[in-house]
Amino acid sequence: MSRFAPAPFRPRLIDSLRGYSARTFQGDFGAGLTVAIVALPLAMAFAIASGLKPEAGLWTAIIGGLLVSLLGGSHVQIAGPAGAFIVIVYGIVERHGLANLLIATACAGVLLFLMGLLRLGRLVRHVPVSIVVGFTNGIAVLIALSQVKDWLGLSVAKMPADFFHQVQVIGQHLHTFNPAAFALGSVCVAGLWLWPRLWARPSLPATDLPLVHRVAVVGGRVPAPIVALVTLTVAAWALHLPVETIGSRFGAIPQGLPALTWPDFSWETVKQLVNPILTLALLGAIESLLCARIADQIGGFKRHDANQELMAQGVANLVTPFFGGMPVTGTIARTATNVRAGATTPVAGIVHALVLAALVLLAAPLALHVPMPVLAGILIFIAWNMGEWRAFAHLRQQSGPYRLLMLLTFFLTVVFDLTVALEVGLVTACVLFIRSMGAQFRVEPVPSQVAGELRFRLIGSLFFGAVVHLDAAVQAVEDGPETPQVVLDALQLVYLDATGVDALRQLHQAVKARGGTLLMEHLQPHVQDTLVRTGFGSELVA
Repeated sequence: MSRFAPAPFRPRLIDSLRGYSARTFQGDFGAGLTVAIVALPLAMAFAIASGLKPEAGLWTAIIGGLLVSLLGGSHVQIAGPAGAFIVIVYGIVERHGLANLLIATACAGVLLFLMGLLRLGRLVRHVPVSIVVGFTNGIAVLIALSQVKDWLGLSVAKMPADFFHQVQVIGQHLHTFNPAAFALGSVCVAGLWLWPRLWARPSLPATDLPLVHRVAVVGGRVPAPIVALVTLTVAAWALHLPVETIGSRFGAIPQGLPALTWPDFSWETVKQLVNPILTLALLGAIESLLCARIADQIGGFKRHDANQELMAQGVANLVTPFFGGMPVTGTIARTATNVRAGATTPVAGIVHALVLAALVLLAAPLALHVPMPVLAGILIFIAWNMGEWRAFAHLRQQSGPYRLLMLLTFFLTVVFDLTVALEVGLVTACVLFIRSMGAQFRVEPVPSQVAGELRFRLIGSLFFGAVVHLDAAVQAVEDGPETPQVVLDALQLVYLDATGVDALRQLHQAVKARGGTLLMEHLQPHVQDTLVRTGFGSELVA
């Protein structure tokens, strides 16, 4: 098979259904049911925080999650709206409008599919971890900041998209602080932290341990966001707390199937959305493949097919905008919940999507009473868990380039946006890598017993970032004897590119200007191939 052949389209579901049993389905069904309950509040919260209606997040989780489970390359990946996209989607809606968000998402889907088809799945893993940590922490800060308005119950009609304006608006409206909203949000955050710890270790007498264990098992299986959502919604309704709810802000959530919409597509519009499209595609690829890799590690599954996963994510992002959805990606929290709940095949993800659809169609009116501060508390808690805050404490242990990349990406993500952060971060990473590799190339003079002979040993990679180090040899030739014989020992020359060949030509010209000759010995096969291909080998012979 040619190394450039497109990747085969073979969903992991096909292999997973071989030998599928009732016992396997029982585990998948239980896991899918659990994840659906977890996904319900998160899907609404992510959509609302992104500046969209709650149903956009719900149907994204349903349609996108179903397609990724049907077509994906992972055993247990759960896809849907993700916290990492909140800032990006909000910025696109603010600057370009909802219609253009749908176009950007669909185009990003096409790009993701092509990335998978062209076998680019592994390239995503080459994004430096320092950049990933930097933009993850930056996004976490922005998510938390975007929820301060609802957490404090501030009367702000529309929050801006950028960091400094958000801080300014919050400061200007602190006088509208709502104690009831702040209390609900704070209790929500505290409850989310306390709930899993409450069932971790029973502290009652030994005689009650069997009963306590049974209660702990049941309590531990109920997702904390659902507990917070139900209890605090009931409390706010029963106490008639003066807080904003989903119903008061957005009105009724449609109970029927979403209508098929067709965005007003044009190439002129796509040209204006190049940066958002690239950002959505790159972030979606990184988030999905990182999530799939973590799922493999947690569950001990066969390694996921990165190219198939990208193609599935592409299809999902291409389809969901036509139903008013938002970007789809793999979600680490829901995927980890899926694994820990006993899922072993993509059937669990399919069950998750179908159960979630049933919940939306049957229980949508109940969501109208959910207080906005409760959703804000859930997102603030997610943002805290999303950030890798220990990375800041461990910066002293890292190298200078790692610290620079992480802090630069974090700063640019918070102050500007993720598009700028990724572009500058990746360019800076490339520059630092080129500088590091170039510094490893050396030209060492070697003593010679032959009169008029200059010998040099080439060590490392002679490429465009290292050619400056060859200037020392040129200078030695110009300052050396007449009619010199210059010998380059290339035994340790591991790589040579076209710019390196051009630098060798300049050295050859300097040698010929002195009436001498240039020889290269101990050539590695790939270096010799480069010399022959560029014609420089024949120049040396001549």
